[in-house]
Amino acid sequence: MKHLLLASRPVEITLRIDGAAASMKNSWNMKQPLSNVAAFSLVEVTLALGVAAFCLVVLLGLLPTGLKTQQASIQQTTANAIISTIWSDLRADLILPPGLYRHLEEDSGYQLHGHWAGMQQPDTLYFTQEGKQTGTVSQPPPPPPADAVFRAKITYNPVPPTGNTSVANIRVSWPAQVDPDQPGAVPAGSVTSLIAVNR
Repeated sequence: MKHLLLASRPVEITLRIDGAAASMKNSWNMKQPLSNVAAFSLVEVTLALGVAAFCLVVLLGLLPTGLKTQQASIQQTTANAIISTIWSDLRADLILPPGLYRHLEEDSGYQLHGHWAGMQQPDTLYFTQEGKQTGTVSQPPPPPPADAVFRAKITYNPVPPTGNTSVANIRVSWPAQVDPDQPGAVPAGSVTSLIAVNR
């Protein structure tokens, strides 16, 4: 004997065969067919990967610019520190009798003591990447040492009418192998400062 009971939702079907009863219930909670499940299509995934790849290429393209800017910033900071130490050395200079110049020049950090008073030629100093002096001060300036990164050129301009004051123009440029005063020579960067010496 077969019974069919139909209701609005859910539908329950009862089957009776040879005295045994079985029932089935159709529920809306059952798995839906795969054709009705929402998912990304292959085209959408491809477009998303394309946009992500484009953004990654742009970021990688900015990386060398950022590194170059950071390197220039480090070099400018070191150049300013070099100018500051030269400035301190020159400002500490005193007017002394000629016999004492030799003793103080040995103790001076950059051997510049008294140069401001009688130097017609600029002094050229060389510095390493860490801002430490390398090489010696002599006229004419020697070629830069192998470990030199910065070139500091100090030009003295007497200020009339007194003879005990001079204006020092300090220019630090890099790389040291490029002399900015030579025609056609263009350094990668430079920093300039003016100071009054022994005022």
